[in-house]
Formats: sequence, C-alpha cells, structure tokens
Amino acid sequence: MSKQSTQNILMIRPSAFRMNEETAGNNFYQRVLEGLSPEEVTDLALEEFDNMVDTLRSEGINVFVVEDLPDTDTPDALFPNNWVSFHNDGKIGLYPMFAKNRRMERREDILIDLEHKEGFKVEEIVDFTEFEDHNVFLEGTGSIVLDHENKKAYAALSPRTDRIAFGQFCEAFDYNGVVFESLQSMGDQRKQIYHTNVMMCIGTGWATVCLDSVDHPEDKELLEDSLISDGLEIILLSEDQISRFAGNMLEVASTLDDTPRIVMSKSAHEVLDATQLDSLSNFGKIISIPLDVIEACGGGSARCMMAEIHLPKA
Repeated sequence: MSKQSTQNILMIRPSAFRMNEETAGNNFYQRVLEGLSPEEVTDLALEEFDNMVDTLRSEGINVFVVEDLPDTDTPDALFPNNWVSFHNDGKIGLYPMFAKNRRMERREDILIDLEHKEGFKVEEIVDFTEFEDHNVFLEGTGSIVLDHENKKAYAALSPRTDRIAFGQFCEAFDYNGVVFESLQSMGDQRKQIYHTNVMMCIGTGWATVCLDSVDHPEDKELLEDSLISDGLEIILLSEDQISRFAGNMLEVASTLDDTPRIVMSKSAHEVLDATQLDSLSNFGKIISIPLDVIEACGGGSARCMMAEIHLPKA
C-alpha cells in the first residue's frame, strides 16, 4: 500500500451542524441556505453525512464514526481533520484553531478509544494548541497538505495558517515545508484562501492544484517546481473549479483491491472537465458524493470530513 493513503478514516457525525458564524469572516465559501430552518439544515447534513459513510464503507474503506457530543456547540464538528492528524510513526498532532467554538471539537476520548478499543499504536501526542494563546493558528490538514511519499508539507498562508507554527510542525514531524500565498477574488479584492486543502490535493503520483490562485511569481514557481521535482503529474484547476471544491479531494486506500479511491463531492466532480477526470482516473477510482448542504453552510467538503488514520496497529 502507498504511504500516501490509508484504509482507515475518522469521521465525526454532527449534532449541531449549521453555518458557523465564527468562521464565516475568512471562509468565503460559506453561505446561508435561504428557506431552510436550522432543523432542516441539520437533518439534510446528517443525510449527506450518513450517505458518505455508507458509500466509503461500500468501497472497502474502514470508517470509524464518532458521534458529536450533544451538549457542546460545535457546528463544524464534522470537519475533524482541522484539529487532529494521525501519522505512521505513531505520532498524533493536535492543532490551534481560529474559531473559539471549534476548539471544543478536540476530544481526548477519541484518541483513547482509537488506541485502546481499535488497537492503534500511539507513541506521542504533539500538541501545538498553546499557539492559541498568541492568536496563532494552524488548522491541521486543512492548513497543511501532506505528501507522505516525499516527506513534504505544503502550506498556503492565511489567518488560519501561520508560518512559524507551520515551521514547528515540519520540525516535529520531519517534513520539508513549502510555504506560499494563495488568493481568491472577492469583489475587486484578492483575499487569502483560508485553507490549503481548498486549492490543492496530493495523491500517489499526482497533484491537483490551482496555480492561478498563486499571484506571486516566486511563490508559483516554488510550488510548481516542488511538485515537478517529485515526479508528480500536475492536474491544473481553475479558480472557478476550486470555488466548487474541486481542490478538496482525498486519496484513500481500499481493503477490496489495490486501486486507490479518489474521494470528492458531486459538485467537485461536475465542475471537472473530461481531460481532468481522465487524468485522475489513471491514478484511482473516482468516488463522487453529494454534499451540497454541508458545502454551502460549512464551507468545507469531502476532504475536510475525513481525518486519515495513518497510525500503525499495535
């Protein structure tokens, strides 16, 4: 099996999903769904979540579903990849979160259960959360796109992705860091894209990336040269495509066969053209899942909902 993907995925089933007012300030992908009550939004999001779990399991992916705690106000709980990452050397990373109501998503009981109930081996927990005391943030594999094969980590700077915190991550987990700025048009302004995993994804032998969002020529050259030097086939995305979450995909492994699954939302799949889909299909089986309500209210998509468990088994 490739180092890049794992068969084991953690997902959090939400109890209070809605548009998070604390994150909307710099997540320009969020929007209010008119004509739906809060209860209807939650019910529709749960339908999309459960369907995604069923789809992944039918494709031979081990999905560990944990229920969100009903007594905490955590509207973004279904995006666990922002607060935790699990690595094949037995390390776990815990991350500083921009929104105060998202910090309650971090749960020690989940880590304990993965170790003692599910049999994963935990060697060390690397805790970066003290950065929150200094208003410095690094939101897990939302902020950081990891190339496990080539030991590189990519970070697009934003209010949620700090250069110094990213440097500490790279040192702690032994990754070579690639830092750049990625922007999107908001009216007549160019604003930083809130998470790196919105504009790029790395799989085994391939990368999707929106180079058009990287305005600085030096940054663009750095990013492109890094991907090329590792022999990755680059599949270019447009800014319009990443606004429909085409960059927010994830390669996962299957217990059924050796073919990787490339998981994305239905809206992402619909906005990719035939050439892009053909290129991706050379590297894995595309799995497309409807996530319209979660994308609209949450401002995140399929990749954000999956925290890959690369931990070894005890």
